[in-house]
Formats: sequence, C-alpha cells, structure tokens
Amino acid sequence: MIARGALLLAALTLVLAGCGGGAPSTPPGPSAPGPVATPPPPKPPGMAALAEVGAPLPPIPYATKQRRDPFSPVVIVSQGGKGLQVGSVKLVGVIQGRQWPLALVEAPDGIGYILKPGDTLGDGRVTQITADSVSFAVAGPPSQKSSSVTLRLRTD
Repeated sequence: MIARGALLLAALTLVLAGCGGGAPSTPPGPSAPGPVATPPPPKPPGMAALAEVGAPLPPIPYATKQRRDPFSPVVIVSQGGKGLQVGSVKLVGVIQGRQWPLALVEAPDGIGYILKPGDTLGDGRVTQITADSVSFAVAGPPSQKSSSVTLRLRTD
C-alpha cells in the first residue's frame, strides 16, 4: 500500500513538473519548400472540340438479331372491349376500415378484388364506397363523358 502511494506521488510530481510555466518555445523556422501542386492535365482536344461544336450525333441503329427490343414495353395493355367490365362484377361485401372503407367485389370467373376509393377495376375507377354500395366512374369513348355505375350489396 505504501509502495502504491509512493508511486502515485512520484507520477503526480512528474506531471506537475512538466506543466511548468516557462517561456513559450519559439515556432520552428521555415522548412524546405514542399512539393508544388501540379495543375490538372488538360482535356483531350477531341472532347473540347465536341463540347464547343455541339453538333447533333447521328442516330445509332439497333439490330435486334432475333431478340426482344429492350426499349419496347414488355406488357402491352389492350384498350379494346376485352378485359374486366365494371358491369360484370358483383359486390360481395363492404369493410369499414380505419382509414377508408374497402369494397369486396367478385368477377364472373370467381376471382375476388379488394378495392378502396381511387382504385381502378377494368374500365372504371372507384369514386365512393358506402355501407351497402360502391360507385364507379366508367370512362366511355372520347366523344362521351364518363358515366357512373353503382353496385349495391345484395340483401338475402
């Protein structure tokens, strides 16, 4: 215990002696000049000429070589009379959710869909869902305005 105290006292004395308040030391003199920064290499003359001219580049042809064109859409949406029609589905149920109500509709092939206001189904968009009905805005031909279709819940 005494050895530990003596060691602590000696360390404290050395630390305090090093913190002496003598005159500040002078800063070191100027050293040898360091490496000089070199300017960045100039741009290749071909790139500068293209940037200045701004001439349009010729189109580059793309040969598919019997492969699919990567710039064409993978899924093609048909706008014909095919597909799901709002008049062909039936309203099966309505769920009153916390954020918005949900409508459960069933297609003729037995597939069910869960819809919220703003969703699209076939040729229509859901505009309103009440406790016993769902309303759709159905887009007609461009010469006509959109019509409204309302599906009511069957009461058995």
